[in-house]
Amino acid sequence: MARNEQEQSAGAGGWLPEAGPIVCCITGDAALRDECARAAAVAGAVFEGVPSVGEDPQLWTRADLVLLGADISEVPPQRRGPTILVGAASQRHLLWDRAAALGIDHVAELPDAAGWLVDYMGRRGSEGPSGVVVGVVGGCGGAGASTTAVLLAGAAAHGGARVLLVDGDRLAGGLEAVLGEQPLEGLRWPDLASAHGAINPEQLAASLPRAAGAGVLSWPAGPRPAVRVPGAAISGVVEAARAAFDLVVVDIGRGREGIEDFGWASDRILVVVPGTLGGALSAAQLVHELPPVPLGVVLRGGTGEGVDAEQLAGLIGCPLVARIPHLRRAAAAAEWGRLMELARSGPLRRLAAAVCEALPERAPAASAGDGPALALGARLAGRGRRVAR
Repeated sequence: MARNEQEQSAGAGGWLPEAGPIVCCITGDAALRDECARAAAVAGAVFEGVPSVGEDPQLWTRADLVLLGADISEVPPQRRGPTILVGAASQRHLLWDRAAALGIDHVAELPDAAGWLVDYMGRRGSEGPSGVVVGVVGGCGGAGASTTAVLLAGAAAHGGARVLLVDGDRLAGGLEAVLGEQPLEGLRWPDLASAHGAINPEQLAASLPRAAGAGVLSWPAGPRPAVRVPGAAISGVVEAARAAFDLVVVDIGRGREGIEDFGWASDRILVVVPGTLGGALSAAQLVHELPPVPLGVVLRGGTGEGVDAEQLAGLIGCPLVARIPHLRRAAAAAEWGRLMELARSGPLRRLAAAVCEALPERAPAASAGDGPALALGARLAGRGRRVAR
């Protein structure tokens, strides 16, 4: 549907908002344009579809979001807004190659990733810039995903970003235990179990504990049963967190509950694996259970003789985002509640840099200045990318 047709429909009492984000789809594939148009309509976005960039060059810079078909091999360089490469599952290898060549942030296989695409476009139309939600999951047991999530959040906070660390594994005993010798003061998940409707982002941020400059939302560290929080409450909290923070890092855990509650709310997921063949094989099975969002591998520790990090990532089916050497002090630091102190180490700063891109400008917070937020961006695209299924 062309933009002027949508505006006429809105003026005649149609349900589409008049001020929705402008989504431009550039592809010579008419069926793919129709697929993207349906997703845009559901998201309440203004849709414009053209067969090539030359058809309307201004759209490339004017659109809030560009959906680029896999048949488009050349694009102008001047674009600051997000671009998503779209295509069919049968074009998977072409999509990978094209994303790497063009440095595109996201890849979506349609129709399987239509739901994710609708959600992404919907957030583009929300008031104010939206933070990035990065999920962290262990590719196998004992991979160190929780440690990685904590240190990633700490590294981003040290860099000036407004960060929230979320404990998404209800049965892990409380992530707050590794963040301080004394209990943190502020709200925890049980306090938010009865939340419903829209949650005020500023009030949420002000009510949460803080550790090393990052907000923390954890399950209580203690022997009492951790009663499950309703999905509606979790969704409301995550959406409020998007508005209040630049970056939300979620320790998802390997259980289905965490994946269902937080995996689908993530913009991208980091899969943490040790440098072993067994760990990679386990992770390769896990990724089939993850939602259709961009995935990347973080390799912890060294690799065995004859084992290559890139090959392990290839076996898993995700690009290698970063490698973290074995941190000898991590176990003791976690035991004493001082894990965040290791976030300033060189390997963690490099991990942050490997997954860091600038966010849209937003008003400075009272307690922190603007800063970069972690995202899987052009660095990841340059190495190839696992596409949204």
